[in-house]
Amino acid sequence: MKASPTVWTGRVLSGLFVLFMLGASIAPKFLMADMVAEQNMTPLGWPAKYLLLIGLIELTCVILYVVPRTSLLGAILMTGLLGGAIASNLRVENPLFSHTLFGVYLGLVMWGGLWLRDASLRAVFPVRRS
Repeated sequence: MKASPTVWTGRVLSGLFVLFMLGASIAPKFLMADMVAEQNMTPLGWPAKYLLLIGLIELTCVILYVVPRTSLLGAILMTGLLGGAIASNLRVENPLFSHTLFGVYLGLVMWGGLWLRDASLRAVFPVRRS
């Protein structure tokens, strides 16, 4: 069966989300741990010892999100992780639209991609037209 343009749009959004998470968040935590700890963790008040653990949690959530059978679980877990990032940025009074709400933007792309590519999710959360 051929996928609809809606499903393809969802796949593209999901792919962009996954590529961003892998390239801008997960890989630096593993490959440039000292720099990430110094520039990102310390200003937020997080000890550097949690850097690899957070990277592993992010990687696990992304893998769950990519696998169709576990994508909903991955999205739910990633939403919790993004909520923690929002709270951390809010606590240290980082700029609202560029730092604090960035987790909201990522969450919207992530959930939008999943909603567009998963018909069962669209059935649970339909768009209502008046």
